[in-house]
Amino acid sequence: MMKKLPDLVTSFPEWYQEVIYQAELADQSPVRGSMVIRPYGTALWENIKNILDKKIKDTGHQNAIFPLLIPMSFLKKEAEHVEGFAPELAVVTHAGGKELDEPYVIRPTSETIIHYMFAQWIKSWRDLPMKINQWANVMRWELRPRAFLRTSEFFWQEGHTAHETAEEAHEEALLMLNQYIDLCEKELAIPIIAGAKSESEKFAGADKTYTLEGIMQDGKALQMCTSHLISQSFAKAFGMQFQDKTGALAYPYLTSWGATTRLIGAMVMTHGDNKGLIMPPRVAPIQVVIIPIMKKGADEQTLLKAAGYLKEGLEKEGIRVRVDADTHETPGSKFYKWEMKGVPIRIEIGPRDLLAGTVLCKDRLGMSKESIALNECVVHVTRLLDTIQNELFKRACARRDALLKHGELLEEFGNILAKEPGAYITGWCQDPLCEEKFKPYKATIRCLLKSKDHKVCCVCHEQSLGDIILARAY
Repeated sequence: MMKKLPDLVTSFPEWYQEVIYQAELADQSPVRGSMVIRPYGTALWENIKNILDKKIKDTGHQNAIFPLLIPMSFLKKEAEHVEGFAPELAVVTHAGGKELDEPYVIRPTSETIIHYMFAQWIKSWRDLPMKINQWANVMRWELRPRAFLRTSEFFWQEGHTAHETAEEAHEEALLMLNQYIDLCEKELAIPIIAGAKSESEKFAGADKTYTLEGIMQDGKALQMCTSHLISQSFAKAFGMQFQDKTGALAYPYLTSWGATTRLIGAMVMTHGDNKGLIMPPRVAPIQVVIIPIMKKGADEQTLLKAAGYLKEGLEKEGIRVRVDADTHETPGSKFYKWEMKGVPIRIEIGPRDLLAGTVLCKDRLGMSKESIALNECVVHVTRLLDTIQNELFKRACARRDALLKHGELLEEFGNILAKEPGAYITGWCQDPLCEEKFKPYKATIRCLLKSKDHKVCCVCHEQSLGDIILARAY
């Protein structure tokens, strides 16, 4: 029996944890900091993965698979990279009953092993661009794990490319950033804020990091996807040289970019309510659940036959459907369960509906509950799924915009930022000393914006070089 969820407004962290487990997206694992992704959560991830995999392949990338274990010496080749990941590394020192001559690191990311292979494969400008993607699991030893948001082991895709010029590499980094924007906004219905990271927040070993930030319902920011311009640092570390068009030896320019199972956490926190999940139809594992209302004395077989007929018609249109014909649960408990799981549309069909040739159709957003002719149901559901997808995005945009505030001076809005939900758009002079002043308010620069609406730095009051998003974050 599912228990009532904590209130989303007053107990957001508890609500998040409880809805993840009650909706059967994930479960706790005996491995510290790791989670078990259950079939429902796996089906959701597979839908997201399939959409993104097509975007990756459509932009000229190929999938490959690289080893889980990386020689420790590989990470030490790029000093900034190993320094950035050192606290999070899980190291294998023994195997086959004996101590290894060189320890292996369970990959926290695969730049080093992939760049080692790039150095073997890239010999001429004709080998460029090289555009590789990997779907994999990685390990980063998290101190404070939380399902989907921060776990020691998580699943992702990591793209790695090599280019002849810096301009081509920069175009690649922005291309993939835009693919992520498209995924988040059109498929997950999550409005994002895109921009570059500050120097202190960028990926270890990158020249520039671009990020997508979402503002969750509790006003905290969540980094959702990143795209990095790595330039030539790793190429030089791994002796990755090619003969250019003039015959001279040159180093390629590199990028990397990734999206993780954190997107599931973002989706939960962006759309959920006190009844549980709300799934965007385009990625929902089950888009429609049909519930035959088995009343005493009713012809159950006729009801089930009608439900099966409707299911078949919906599936012919590519709609993902489940018939809940469990006779041990009451209709009320089924309604509660499927609302918790966030299924976009529920269709009820009882003996009276069958006689009238109708079904009762209800959407998860609570916009409508109406009787629909059975022979018009497929057309109605197809349209309603699109309406729900669009409405979810509109609602999320409105909520995000309400949580975004403008602030001029940190001494005026800092204490509010530290205690109340919301993120601030403000000015910054790009001095790292001023950036340090955000820490007492538990805030970080989420990204640099292209706008220059704020003329002075919120800390030192000197000229601002551009607007930033300042927020507490997951």
